[in-house]
Amino acid sequence: MSTWILRRPALAASATRRFPRPTLSVEALIASAALFFTIACNGLFWSSALAVHPGSLRLGVALFLLLTGLHGLLLGLLVWRWNARVLLTALLPLALVAAHYMGRYHLYLDVDMLRNVLATDRESGELLTPSLLWPLALAIPPVWVLWRVRLRRHGVAHTLVRRAVFVLAALFTTVGGGLLASQDVSSILRGHREVRYLATPANIIVGLPRALRGDSPVRHAPKLPIGTDAHATPRAPGSRPRLLVIVVGETVRAANWGLNGYARQTTPELAETGVVNFPDMQSCGTATEVSLPCMFSPWGRHDYDEARIRGHQSLLHVLEHAGIATLWRDNQSGCKGVCEGLAIEHLDRAGDPALCADGRCMDGILLAGLPERARAHPGDRVLVLHQLGNHGPSYFERYPAAFRRFTPTCDTAELGDCSRAQIVNSYDNAVLYTDHLLARTIDTLGRMDDYDTAMIYLSDHGESLGENGLFLHGMPRMVAPEQQTRVPMAMWFSAGFVASRRLDLSCLRDRATRPADHDLLFSSVLGLMQVHTSLYDPRRDVFAGCTPAT
Repeated sequence: MSTWILRRPALAASATRRFPRPTLSVEALIASAALFFTIACNGLFWSSALAVHPGSLRLGVALFLLLTGLHGLLLGLLVWRWNARVLLTALLPLALVAAHYMGRYHLYLDVDMLRNVLATDRESGELLTPSLLWPLALAIPPVWVLWRVRLRRHGVAHTLVRRAVFVLAALFTTVGGGLLASQDVSSILRGHREVRYLATPANIIVGLPRALRGDSPVRHAPKLPIGTDAHATPRAPGSRPRLLVIVVGETVRAANWGLNGYARQTTPELAETGVVNFPDMQSCGTATEVSLPCMFSPWGRHDYDEARIRGHQSLLHVLEHAGIATLWRDNQSGCKGVCEGLAIEHLDRAGDPALCADGRCMDGILLAGLPERARAHPGDRVLVLHQLGNHGPSYFERYPAAFRRFTPTCDTAELGDCSRAQIVNSYDNAVLYTDHLLARTIDTLGRMDDYDTAMIYLSDHGESLGENGLFLHGMPRMVAPEQQTRVPMAMWFSAGFVASRRLDLSCLRDRATRPADHDLLFSSVLGLMQVHTSLYDPRRDVFAGCTPAT
């Protein structure tokens, strides 16, 4: 034992000589991290920005200085000796993982995308594939070095002076980079504003606090009331109550909707029902987290104010104020505040062995016991069915085996391992299953003789399936391709509903040929259910002019 004790210092000294521990100032550590982020975590930024002015060495140097200076500036404000190791240990793998998925799917990491990732826990979990091991492995060396270095100590005054000098140097580097190729940089920032969402981890550092503010998955504020003046037109004695089912689709794009003239008939069952189809329909956003609150809001895209939309009640609350009971049936990740305080059923983990497995259910679960749930409350009713639909990347898990009609399919969440044809086949099979679900909904409603029934289907946003290298959804709305913003909408009405509302279907079919968007849902539902409120806008009611004025 004594020999071991005597030899320990010698062994430690030998290990120290083999693996020396360098000493750095915190500012040197920040500069090193900024350089690492610029070089290792911004492949998509470099390819996208330099593609605007290919071959420009001056622009390349300018962007290098700008990006490095920007990260130095942000880290200079956040990283201090007491939190440097912990903060950078979290940021290094996070930036590498973000860069991996951004490059793999050509994603843009703006505030809405960050909020969407935070809110869709299980859908985001599908991205946790084996390919994630590579960026995590790349994070090991810099994290090891981070914990290996010694950080110099300085007095408070000395630390503040050094930090002020460093931040100013980072600011001058950022500005200098912009001035070095000012015209080219300016044209990128003006004409390709989406590129700024590719600067990693600046996009995370700047966007994450905004994603967590206000009505977010982490911080939540009570909704302010709207439409408290709402009241419904009195019904004639003995008339049947009305039941409207709104089916909110997920990630179905107009381009692959059979009723819109797609080369494949992905809606064969709906084609037999005589639904009113809207072929030119625009979504409010490119992600559920944006579109859902927006489409159920009186302000919508035409008067978009995120804080106001998220901070106020929705169409469903206005219906409740008018005495029309609502119910939200969910097979996804919640109603995003749209049904706050109202009746909701979470069906995504129901125990039906025919429809559910491994904590996930097929959308058919939304119809389980639907007539009974509708009849549980007397009078007019509005039910919302929120689908899992075509949520990617695991399109192959969105439909039963019987709907695997287009083959070969992409049977993995690793879209990079599949051809584009395989991805589209799986996606189209999922659309087929939505078609079947809607046809079953119509059949169910048609057999409810004690109600006048109607159905409105609309998707929340579209999806990119490899066009221009883009996959999935969630691009900033101002630059999103039409594959992510054009969505299907279809409507069906029972004979009793048509008669009771004196609805002119030929008039409605004519209206359906004109452009439409999510902003129409709010006033159209109020008009259809004969609800009067100051929030109602007849210009955004697709039924106005096709039903008698009330």
